[in-house]
Amino acid sequence: MLELRDVHAGYGPTTILHGVSLTVQAGEVVTIVGGNGAGKTTTLRAIAGVVSTTAGQILFEGEDISTLSPHDIVDLGITMIPEGRQLFPDMTVRENLLMGAYRPAARAARADTLEEVLTLFPRVRERIDQRASHLSGGEQQMVAIARGMMARPKLLMFDEPSLGLAPKIVSQVFQVIEQIEASGATVLIVEQNVFHTLKAANRGYVLENGEIVLSDDAEALLTNDHIRQAYLGI
Repeated sequence: MLELRDVHAGYGPTTILHGVSLTVQAGEVVTIVGGNGAGKTTTLRAIAGVVSTTAGQILFEGEDISTLSPHDIVDLGITMIPEGRQLFPDMTVRENLLMGAYRPAARAARADTLEEVLTLFPRVRERIDQRASHLSGGEQQMVAIARGMMARPKLLMFDEPSLGLAPKIVSQVFQVIEQIEASGATVLIVEQNVFHTLKAANRGYVLENGEIVLSDDAEALLTNDHIRQAYLGI
């Protein structure tokens, strides 16, 4: 479904990604793990068209999307749930969710999709008419995920879904990701919480200093000596 071929990207004169190559097959949950500054978020932003590539190709369902605008990429079916939630704080939960359904294909089915996401997130249903600014951090993350799902994406990308959340809430967030996986969705996650994300994923890539240094099945990465020492403190 998604393929990055030797992608270079960055900000202005600064190159962050130095030849990143990876694949995501339909129905998979794939994770990119690494420390701060490794280039994880830049990778997602390049896929989403927010950061321009300077070399290489990004292919989605066989089409080169490297030069497409962000809204064209969304129209193709790629949605990113950003780091820090980035909800509209003065809008209600319902209004935030409906903002996610602006794709023509999603707009036509938004009533059905809304019911689907509210069934998946009972707490969001309870808060449906409250302002987003009145929610807890964990509730806001659930709304952010639900808003992303309202676009009915083919590929759902998560940028640091556990950032700033209490351990109990982190576990709940990854349980939701596993439920999304069980529905047959295709998911790409970038995350510093290596243990939780590898438990949820099928495969993983390790990104260090803008380069993929390791890739394997998620289960194998959890027992890899480099991962255990560098990221799990074992």
